[in-house]
Amino acid sequence: MTTLKNNRQANRIESIDLLRGIVMIIMAIDHVRDLFHFDSFLYGPEDLSRTSAGLFFTRWITHLCAPTFIFLAGTSSYFVAKRKTKKETTFFLLTRGLWLIVLQLTIVRFGWHFDPLFRYNGSSIISIIGCCMIVLAGLIHLRTTTIFFIALALVVSHNAFDTIAFESGTAADVVWSFLHVSKVFDLGHGYRFSFLYPLIPWAGVMALGYCLGRLFDADFTSDRRRELLLIMGALSLFIFVGLRLINRYGDPLPWSAQPEWPFTLMSFFNLQKYPPSLLYLLATFGISLLWLGLMEGKNVSAWKPVSLFGKVALFYYVAHIYLIHLMAMAAAVLTGFSWRSMIFSGSVAKGTPELVGRYGFNLPQVYILWISVVLLLYPLCILWNTFKTRNKEKWWVSYV
Repeated sequence: MTTLKNNRQANRIESIDLLRGIVMIIMAIDHVRDLFHFDSFLYGPEDLSRTSAGLFFTRWITHLCAPTFIFLAGTSSYFVAKRKTKKETTFFLLTRGLWLIVLQLTIVRFGWHFDPLFRYNGSSIISIIGCCMIVLAGLIHLRTTTIFFIALALVVSHNAFDTIAFESGTAADVVWSFLHVSKVFDLGHGYRFSFLYPLIPWAGVMALGYCLGRLFDADFTSDRRRELLLIMGALSLFIFVGLRLINRYGDPLPWSAQPEWPFTLMSFFNLQKYPPSLLYLLATFGISLLWLGLMEGKNVSAWKPVSLFGKVALFYYVAHIYLIHLMAMAAAVLTGFSWRSMIFSGSVAKGTPELVGRYGFNLPQVYILWISVVLLLYPLCILWNTFKTRNKEKWWVSYV
């Protein structure tokens, strides 16, 4: 019986690592596109007046990444809480949260911009995970059912506050942007600070992930867990389709009929990520939960190369930013541009004047570069995972 329980535990963790690994691999294609695709500095892939089906789909599949990554960070936090006391878990979440905020504002931001002056900084996915962990450090002292309803309220109701706004540049405007609105603030002298991932919805996402961990306790059989995951996934997608058809609540970007049906479909699935709308989260949750349900109880050992990226997610995230940016800098030089053109003092999405409308590659080439990035990072991830496994007793290893 003990052996069976241990096997279920191993399979369960492997399935979660596998899902995390899949989204980490998918994530890289969006970041490769940011720095290599010809159109990336000209318009967003969601711009229906200019995009193509291939470009829209390339962007849309990466929508799975942030919600799944933050959701599973909450689930992993539940597993930590099962191994540690409440006091130890609180300390871990607080300190790791603070570390991630510092990491985002320094090493991660430099990797994106290569600007030693840090003229464009801000809160993004890594720092908001840190902020959510700090919030979760307080929530874990409540009952799991209470955490669930608080998290559900944050995710479901936050779009009801979309019309709230404060005078630009005021303290209230800054706080509200941190909590609910994606916004860039001009600090003067060429410096700007952005809030890309607002706290309220993402804190709800992480807390829901924490609650999901309850399904993996020993009192849930694998069959029951699979059933619940499939039900929750299907229900999420059903609610998404229903609300989207009504076109009244859940996303500030209403869909509309377009002259051609593929663009009508794209309009239907054109969901807001910054901040994440309820419909955006329902669609991505639904896919991730269905996938977890389908994988529950299955032998996923054949997917170990993919699971590896999920086991070293933070290391992979930081490494892939630097590798992609260095490759893009080399590509710029090889195609006749200065290496300085890949140093960004503003938003990466806007590029630099030297590159806009002149530099870049087509979408198939972007996919080839994406595969190259993943393959190049694989041996590095093996080395780091081996080091982590051999040095579990070192306190700092769990923070990377």
